Amino acid sequence: MHRHLLLTAGTLMTAAVILTGCGESGSSGTAAPPSSASGAGCAPVAGDTLVVLTDDKNLQNTDNIVPAINKKSSSPQLVAALDKVSAALDTAKLIELNKAVDIDRKSSKAVAQEFATAGNLTAGIAKGPGGDLTVGAANFAESKTLGELYNIVLTAAGYTVEVQQIGNRELYEPALEKGEIDVVPEYAATLATFLAGKVEGKDAKDPSSPDLTTTMTNLTALGEKSGLVLGTPSPAQNQNAFAVTDAFATKYGVKTLSDLAAKCSGAATVLGGPPECPQRPKCQQGLVEKYGFQAGKFSSLDAGGPLTKTGLKQGTISVGLVFSSDGALAAG
Repeated sequence: MHRHLLLTAGTLMTAAVILTGCGESGSSGTAAPPSSASGAGCAPVAGDTLVVLTDDKNLQNTDNIVPAINKKSSSPQLVAALDKVSAALDTAKLIELNKAVDIDRKSSKAVAQEFATAGNLTAGIAKGPGGDLTVGAANFAESKTLGELYNIVLTAAGYTVEVQQIGNRELYEPALEKGEIDVVPEYAATLATFLAGKVEGKDAKDPSSPDLTTTMTNLTALGEKSGLVLGTPSPAQNQNAFAVTDAFATKYGVKTLSDLAAKCSGAATVLGGPPECPQRPKCQQGLVEKYGFQAGKFSSLDAGGPLTKTGLKQGTISVGLVFSSDGALAAG
């Protein structure tokens, strides 16, 4: 998964060195912040089903999916068509789409078509001015599936559409500004942070926020400076999240991160995540500062990947960093 900036340090870098990978900027390190926890903590509990703990104090920013459009390619009909996709999705549906591709091994194109058909997604779409459009997608399955959904609604609006999977944000965002591609499915907070680094340089203030309206206001202004138009953000988000097994949640009675801090701070609790997690404001550092959560031990694994999910399921970590739209979080 390579699209988030949510683990990076609070200060922004110039666009030349901003990385889209979750936690890829900054130095790695596995030393946990000093623990003042004196409780017993909550030992890991193995299980096959993972659940996300509610971020009840809004540690994470609003990484809602939002269409990003080259201004010259934009039209009211094009934006309206893309907004149909935004309205049709929420995080639970996005999880199911990702499960169908990543776990059930269906193609993004087939999954998008099934979703569009089941939800009658193209009903009532007005015809635009037409012409050729290129929809760009980043180099992970979720972005490709979203790109295929954009393909379906834009085709219904009368455009001739090609979907290209281009790579990371450093590659596709400049192409979007230049008009080499016309539309990209984006993530509000992460794109705002990325554009601020490009537009305002190393002294840029972080434009992202746990409040979606604030994030979108700042993103829209940055988009105008970059020749981009933004559609309506979807309720669906893909952001950092902290998961436990369902068995762990049941045993210790935890549903929220506040529950975790209150009941599970202590020596037996093992937090798993990428090596840089202890120093990152949206990972362990944030759990300490926002929630007062003190893990007894930190296990250096990966950023929401197979090592972390396996650690949870096998019972070697109590809680782990995941991405909130991961197909592994699908019910059942």
